[in-house]
Amino acid sequence: MPGFRYQAYNVEGKLHKGVLEADSARQARAQLRDQGLTPYRVEVIAANDPAGGSRFRAVSLSSTELTQLTRQLASLLEASLTVEQAFNALIEQAENERMRQVLAALRGEVLAGNTIAKALANFPGVFPELYRTLVAAGETSGQLPRVLLRLADYLEDRQQMRSKLALALVYPAIVFVVALGVVGALLVYVVPQVVTVFQHAHQQLPILTRVLIGFSSFLSATWMLWVALVVAGGIGLKVALDRPAPRAAVHRFAWRLPVIGRLLRSLDSARLAATLSILVGSRVPILQALEAGTGVMTLTPMREALATAARGVREGMPLSRALGATQAFPPVMVHLIASGEASGKLDESLERAARTQQNDLATRLAAFAAIFEPAMILLMGAIVLFIVMSILLPIFQLNQLIGK
Repeated sequence: MPGFRYQAYNVEGKLHKGVLEADSARQARAQLRDQGLTPYRVEVIAANDPAGGSRFRAVSLSSTELTQLTRQLASLLEASLTVEQAFNALIEQAENERMRQVLAALRGEVLAGNTIAKALANFPGVFPELYRTLVAAGETSGQLPRVLLRLADYLEDRQQMRSKLALALVYPAIVFVVALGVVGALLVYVVPQVVTVFQHAHQQLPILTRVLIGFSSFLSATWMLWVALVVAGGIGLKVALDRPAPRAAVHRFAWRLPVIGRLLRSLDSARLAATLSILVGSRVPILQALEAGTGVMTLTPMREALATAARGVREGMPLSRALGATQAFPPVMVHLIASGEASGKLDESLERAARTQQNDLATRLAAFAAIFEPAMILLMGAIVLFIVMSILLPIFQLNQLIGK
């Protein structure tokens, strides 16, 4: 039974929105009239409807909502509820209209005879490829609740990693922007007003003061140009990242940077290890797992290295040897994978490698933040000291002249 998204008015003229289930749009309108509502708009939200499905694909769920949905579905299925009963319970539990629409559409697809994985495939904007691959593997192996639980854990770990990354980078970015704004305001607005006092002294100004005056005059005349260049650079970078060749060049440049490159490599390696751990543990073939793992990696060089490793595995090489030959992945991760292959517990070794990479990433982020903050404070202090000394030195000279 498909779901319908409706808008209807009550007798007082108030607009009501919601989702209901019916065999047809006509029956949905009849149900609304039975409730004392006048139908205004009724649209099918089942994915097998071309019009409704195409509109619905634009709907998306947040990471928290997707994780919550996954864990709740796993718990319901683990409690021996049928898929239909599980979706009914989730629809009743849904806290917002978007979630209710997604669940109603999925329920309609499943009741039409499709598997859950096939139903999810109709909504690529809501459920990523890795999610659909894991659900399909769980349905094939008969271990869907277990796979969903591991998938929910993975989504939570990924969300925590993103939060750590954001927290580690947001504060340094704020410090940098504030410092840049303060120095810019001093040079463009404050310094010119103070320097006018010295222009009537007809004395040779110190070298520091002359440098400051020259730099301040230059910024006062060209600050709009610099702002325009920064905006143009940001737009150009965004356009470049939207195109394959320039994006690959930017990624390779970032990949070679001493600190940032290591952070990005650790991040991609942790994502890959966690993804492969779930896929291999769900009995997904290793080549299919490597193909799905490409989708969770950010850097183009890392994707290319994984593609090279996949070709090696296809030719008969062990996974650890194929990854090690690319020299793109951390040696600790490669050795843990080799240990898992030797012991027959590859999924456990991959999970251990993912934890190792996540801990390494957290350590590097903490070290980066710990170094960046005092470095910015010292730099800011040096600049302010230069400005203050440039202003005070002429004042000292004037005092000496007055004293004579």
